[in-house]
Amino acid sequence: MNSTSLIRPVNTSDCKAIMDIYNHFVIHSHSTFETIPVSEKEMQTRIDIIKKEYPFFVFENEDGVVAYAYASRWKTRQAYDFTVESSIYVKPGFEGRKIGITLYSKLIDELRKTSIHSVLGGISLPNEASITLHEKLGFKHAGVLKEVGFKLGRWIDVAYLELLL
Repeated sequence: MNSTSLIRPVNTSDCKAIMDIYNHFVIHSHSTFETIPVSEKEMQTRIDIIKKEYPFFVFENEDGVVAYAYASRWKTRQAYDFTVESSIYVKPGFEGRKIGITLYSKLIDELRKTSIHSVLGGISLPNEASITLHEKLGFKHAGVLKEVGFKLGRWIDVAYLELLL
């Protein structure tokens, strides 16, 4: 990170960069269970829906938007209104620069200012970097769902970690 790094709320002009980052993971990773790349129009719709209710931030530096993080509704039943699922994606090649922890910390700080009580992180396994990031921020292991997704030719487990605010 350097002096030109900036964490800020998402805006419309970030859509293509976010789509490009996300679609890399759609195609090459089990970090998301989507298997078909998302269009720019679809990504803009998703961003617009999320940012109406929850924090959505990007990490920008001299290379442009290199990471993003947001909270979203976990389940639709009313008793879940105080629980969110958090997500973070860092552009390949920008890992290991403390971008993730800085951006995710900002997201959690913003959630603490709201009525949100519980933050859940769903992590496709294996993903030691994401587990470590969540643990550094105080998330605790809540459980593992076995073989709930099939992608890239194999069954994938998902760990859930939770942070009570």
